[in-house]
Amino acid sequence: MSSQNFIYEAKGECLVIHLPKELDHHNCRNLRYETDLILAEHYISKIIFDFSRTEFMDSSGIGVLLSRYKQMDRSGGRVVLYGVGTQIERILAIGGVLRLAETCSTKEAAIKLERSRTWK
Repeated sequence: MSSQNFIYEAKGECLVIHLPKELDHHNCRNLRYETDLILAEHYISKIIFDFSRTEFMDSSGIGVLLSRYKQMDRSGGRVVLYGVGTQIERILAIGGVLRLAETCSTKEAAIKLERSRTWK
């Protein structure tokens, strides 16, 4: 498996997206396209992004996260992040994503997370 591949995992109404080492404009186009297809074919109420392998992210990654947040928010769903390292956490904070999406330390915690807060 290439380090630039996305791995999608369905857990009931949750879609877990395991992100690659680099999340940039080259692979964000694929992420948008693939998640659009999955969301059109399945009822998903929570998207969980796994950042445990991610070491680099540019503004395209922020754009994907924000667009998925808006999409989930419109349908009453949510976006949760886990495995976020220090460097990526700084990027997410600057991009405003941490004010919108909840974070967890593990995939299991992210899946079990009940809606505990709303930020608008």
